[in-house]
Amino acid sequence: MEPSRDPPLILASGSPRRRQLLWEAGYDFLVIPPSIREPERMGPDVPAHHQAEALSYFKARSVAQQRQAGVVIGADTIVACEGRVWGKPVDIDEARTILTALVGREQQVITGVTLLDAATGGREITHDTTTVFMRQLPEATIEAYLATGAWEGKAGAYGIQDRGDAFIERIAGSFTNVVGLPMELLAGLLTEWGRPPPGRVGGPTAATDREPRPKPPKPDQAREYGRQGGE
Repeated sequence: MEPSRDPPLILASGSPRRRQLLWEAGYDFLVIPPSIREPERMGPDVPAHHQAEALSYFKARSVAQQRQAGVVIGADTIVACEGRVWGKPVDIDEARTILTALVGREQQVITGVTLLDAATGGREITHDTTTVFMRQLPEATIEAYLATGAWEGKAGAYGIQDRGDAFIERIAGSFTNVVGLPMELLAGLLTEWGRPPPGRVGGPTAATDREPRPKPPKPDQAREYGRQGGE
């Protein structure tokens, strides 16, 4: 289905990390966190990548239903390891359980991505997978990390951008996918939808040429980033 032309690009996420990645890529976008509550995982019979894709679609749909136009980006990141699927921990005890299960093991970080056209209902749903090799960590290191609270809101209870050198031995695949939004994959999808990365096709854009750039939009601001200042 052909996506509608010239509607705003909307990030259906309250994640500051996804917001930062999209902002750094130079896109103009709105931030509208989804109004749904994340459901429990779907059980062992549902492949991990299908879970991530489904949750990314639910998020995008909840925002698209509020809009008459716009291309909505939904994303959901999970961690799969030895038959278990881990999302965001609900408390410090679950964060401890997750990290104990992941340390010293190979795991797959999977981000489901949905593009949904609010005007036409056209959609594309896919995912990216990065293999992460986590170091073996002593219990004292895990407990010190848990005490910082940095595990909150992060799939797998850790953020590679926060403790990458300390926790991660190496990765195979997209770094931004582990952060929460696979920008290589997303840029390709948006290009197919007539929204190439700013400045790469069709000459310069305001998002890449403006100096200094404004700060990325906050989750509670449903306004278009990059369209202030008389542009």
